[in-house]
Amino acid sequence: MVQTTAGNPLVTDAAAEVAGGASFVGRPRQRARGLAHGLVEDLGEKIRSQSLRPGDKLPTESAIMQAYGVSRTVVREALSKLQAGGLVETLHGVGTFVLQPRPGGVFRLDPGEIAASVDVLAVLELRISLETESAGLAASRRTEEQLVAMRQALDDFEHNVTIAGDTVAPDFRFHLQIAQSTGNPYFADIMRHLGTTIIPRTRISAIRIQDGGAYLSRVNREHEEIYAAIARRDPESARAAMRIHLTNSRERLRIAQEAAQQQKAKAEGAGVAGKGGGADAASSDN
Repeated sequence: MVQTTAGNPLVTDAAAEVAGGASFVGRPRQRARGLAHGLVEDLGEKIRSQSLRPGDKLPTESAIMQAYGVSRTVVREALSKLQAGGLVETLHGVGTFVLQPRPGGVFRLDPGEIAASVDVLAVLELRISLETESAGLAASRRTEEQLVAMRQALDDFEHNVTIAGDTVAPDFRFHLQIAQSTGNPYFADIMRHLGTTIIPRTRISAIRIQDGGAYLSRVNREHEEIYAAIARRDPESARAAMRIHLTNSRERLRIAQEAAQQQKAKAEGAGVAGKGGGADAASSDN
């Protein structure tokens, strides 16, 4: 049951899903614009203030929709942004869990790589459309041999993470094998045409720096979610897991891109101020 107090939607203990034993209270959003951003801010603050602690399970999408008075699309977009920011992790079919917050985000993008990141974001948008359906078809049509090939690619990926080896090749093999498992040759043709440049870290050095750490560990967990759904022949879960994976990749890069743009603007502003300050200093010295 939803009660309204002074315009604030409040989910009661009886109706709410509870994280850490406390009722889940939402904050109202006055305008349609920026609903997801507002939800991210509010949930992010709950996590940073430890109202939601690491390991806590977030309420279901339906409970969050009730608490905040927003649509399922808004909730999913907000959760995607929180995942990209490293605050939560979604295990499809299990739930979304709070992670230990890490300062500084997942990685930092150098301002000189902004142009490359724009192109990588465009490719990721294409991949979300293409590979979400590819995963669903693969779950319905894959053979046991193809499933074994996917497993081998993931095992190679995990092994190479531990030895700081090449993770790009097994990453691409995994996604290509899914495309081949659709039984539709055009999916695989498009993937081969794009090649390993579809993997963001082949073109963004800031991501490559993270190859031994949290970034690749999270990528690996997302891959395992996709594989598990395909293995149990669950098309809808496979589509959802692939969309989560690629949307997270896009959001991680978008966050880093925005930070780089702000850094660039700040540096340019400081340069202009420095020139003016230099002139003033020269006058006072004379």
